[in-house]
Amino acid sequence: MIWFLRCFFIVVLVSMLAVTSWASVNCALWEIPGSVGGHPWFIATLFDTYWAFLTFYCWVAYKERTWLARVGWLLGILLLGNIAMAAYMLIQLFRVPADGRIEDILLRKA
Repeated sequence: MIWFLRCFFIVVLVSMLAVTSWASVNCALWEIPGSVGGHPWFIATLFDTYWAFLTFYCWVAYKERTWLARVGWLLGILLLGNIAMAAYMLIQLFRVPADGRIEDILLRKA
């Protein structure tokens, strides 16, 4: 399971970096047309996305021991989204052996 998750989050990270780079080369973020930014489904998708980010962050806040790390990861997740989330997961996944248990990743160590 650890190997699968490592591969999965590498794919997430690489694909997010690729699509974000592609999008930024083609159009600056601040050049999104107003008709897109004000569209009800765009707004609903943003709410859905940021609530998911904050849900994931609840687990990060549980795992991290210091307030500096918690605040740093919160800012990273809110500003970089799935890029930061995939990076966090990869850090966690590479801290355990490949034959480790999922509990070793999910639970905070004493």
